[in-house]
Amino acid sequence: MIKEDVKLGENVKIFCPDLVNLYGCEIMDNTKIGPFIEIQKNSFIGKNCKISSHTFICEGVIIGDNCFIGHGVVFINDNHPRASNPLGDLEKEEDWKDRFVKTRIGDNVSIGSNATILGGITIGDSAIIGAGAVVTKDVLSNTIVVGNPAKELKKIGESIKKI
Repeated sequence: MIKEDVKLGENVKIFCPDLVNLYGCEIMDNTKIGPFIEIQKNSFIGKNCKISSHTFICEGVIIGDNCFIGHGVVFINDNHPRASNPLGDLEKEEDWKDRFVKTRIGDNVSIGSNATILGGITIGDSAIIGAGAVVTKDVLSNTIVVGNPAKELKKIGESIKKI
């Protein structure tokens, strides 16, 4: 389902439009969106990006230009989610607004398959996030991180560190 409030740039390719859920987001020129993807309101995807299948981009995620997002990547915008409020009712958007956090992904970032990016994180330009990594804190530009929790493997251009 692609809602009417989605803003699409020129030459955006959405593979299998019946198998995506896009609403209230903005996707810039020449970006490719695979199947089984959800991109929520108030999210932004830059130019020339590739968003691979089975990825979840929640509200408040800003992705720069020329980014690769691997298969099954999950972004989080509430680091302390709850099912119900103190009254015992299922939470509504109003109940968790104070826990809502935004996430910023710089330009030229690559995020490997099945990575999880916690809310409130900034990933700097040209960073690489290894497959399966759980990113719990900011990642500097030109840095490769791997693992759970993600730790610096090396700066791009340096030899690999033992972790």
